[in-house]
Amino acid sequence: MSVDSPAQHAAMIETLRLPFPLLSDPDRSLAITPWGLADPKDARNIAIPAVVGVGPDGAEVFRFTSGDFADRVSEDDLIEAVRAMGLSPTTQDRPELGTIEPGPKAMPSELLFTYFRGARFAVVAMSRRHPELREDAETYIAEMDRYMENAKRLHQEKLGG
Repeated sequence: MSVDSPAQHAAMIETLRLPFPLLSDPDRSLAITPWGLADPKDARNIAIPAVVGVGPDGAEVFRFTSGDFADRVSEDDLIEAVRAMGLSPTTQDRPELGTIEPGPKAMPSELLFTYFRGARFAVVAMSRRHPELREDAETYIAEMDRYMENAKRLHQEKLGG
């Protein structure tokens, strides 16, 4: 859920070949404000980085919020929270995309690998200067490694192999 338009989400779904929909809340009234996720430190009132798990009855069953965009919930923690709900697996069709309109700062998918590699190297350098950040840095570096692998795979798929 973000303040990006449905057309920007459609562009991201197409670019990253996401198998799930992204939810748009441009006026922050659907979920961002009601779930307490508007960032009070941001003049644009964007959502804070968060993952909120909601059960079939609409009750919150999992919440992870972060102070910045670099701190993400681990996939293992998220999967465990979903498993704890005891729901049967489901499938869904790929989302039907409406108008596709990348945002003005959208990064072309062929540059993702280079971007993630740069982010990884920057964190390696910063962790050497600030050893007290080593644990956070190692988590972020592992995340960038996963992102680089996925970016490589995405690029190979687009090239047809």
